[in-house]
Amino acid sequence: MAETGNESKNTLSIRDNRTGRDYEVDIHDGEVIRAMDLRQIKVNESDFGMMAYDPAFSNTASTRSEVTFIDGEKGILRYRGIPIEQLAERSSHLEVSYLLLKGELPTESQLNAFVHDVTFHTYVHENITDLFEGFRYDAHTMGMVISGVSALSTFYPEAKEVGDADTRWEQIVRLVAKMPTLAAYAYRHHRGLPYVYPENELSYSANFLNMLFRIGTRDYKPSPVLERALDVLFILHADHEQNCSTTAMRVIGSSQADPYSALAGSMAALYGPLHGGANEAVLRMLNRIGSVDNIPAFMEGVKKREERLMGFGHRVYKAYDPRASIIKRTADEVFEVTGRNPLLDIALELERIALNEDFFVERNLYPNVDFYSGIIYQAMGFPVEMFPVLFAIPRTVGWLAQWQEMLMDPEQRIARPRQVYVGAGERDFVPIGERG
Repeated sequence: MAETGNESKNTLSIRDNRTGRDYEVDIHDGEVIRAMDLRQIKVNESDFGMMAYDPAFSNTASTRSEVTFIDGEKGILRYRGIPIEQLAERSSHLEVSYLLLKGELPTESQLNAFVHDVTFHTYVHENITDLFEGFRYDAHTMGMVISGVSALSTFYPEAKEVGDADTRWEQIVRLVAKMPTLAAYAYRHHRGLPYVYPENELSYSANFLNMLFRIGTRDYKPSPVLERALDVLFILHADHEQNCSTTAMRVIGSSQADPYSALAGSMAALYGPLHGGANEAVLRMLNRIGSVDNIPAFMEGVKKREERLMGFGHRVYKAYDPRASIIKRTADEVFEVTGRNPLLDIALELERIALNEDFFVERNLYPNVDFYSGIIYQAMGFPVEMFPVLFAIPRTVGWLAQWQEMLMDPEQRIARPRQVYVGAGERDFVPIGERG
């Protein structure tokens, strides 16, 4: 920070040692400089100007957001300022959805109206079932749901009017409502079962469980414990700031694409094993370990970099993931209903070692939200192919909240990152007969 006498200024002084020139750029929000302010730093007036090179956006802020706050050093996660622990304990997924989308917790009448609107839009056009029937019996459910979401844009052509607030809100409600239906249809197709239509007198989570697991005409009544557990899991996954899939949502949305197309793109980003497939990787790791007796040898392999400890550590959190402690308590409640998952003992011992041995503590390898979520989903009867879909259902509301905020931000334009070109200089075309 530059100083003049006793007066400190909110600026950063930069000296370009190539030219000996000094520059002063403003510091915003206590810790940010604007990348465009670097463009004034040039050797010659004809230069493009200085750029920042930041692969994977590790230290670049692309937006100012009011949606989600994370302090990775302290293990803090808040939606619109409210700690995730309070929301998971006292709220419902649709109430949290309203909070993320509107910025404030709803009144009772506002929540009732929102729940009614979401419930009203749970059905999907019958042509969607025709689309799903075109997939092979072993098609991955995530690929099917991505296709279903993308197809919805053709049923609602007015969705392209992203500048109209009423139209935009209607598409948001439709997506929140229809995602569980699409997910359930993909699951039923994968299992070779007939589709189950929504039962709109049920809660959001109970309706989803009913569409998944009801057999024949018999009434399906999910356990209240499992219904609540699923709701809590949805709350924990509703948003997580500017991650890979959220950035994809904002980038696609910046071209003013309709929200269905943008959301399909963000789901595709989530589909990757480094993002939405982490809890599946945890299950595969636990199954491969097989027994508590095999853990010491496995952990030695981790220390030697011969094994990967899945479900530990996080790109953002350098302390215990606040969602992990909540999900661990939820696991205990679920297992009281479903029976204890035999993989739990392995998981608990892995966690005990990671929290107590210096090798893991020094590297901030604390359990994250993916460590226990896969065990819970498996206990509830979900195949691993459904895990990324179960992530996408609640994250839909976070993606939409971020998309809407991006559209309303006057500073945002169509996304267009710069590059540092390192390829060949100008060279002549060589006819094919002269090459070689």
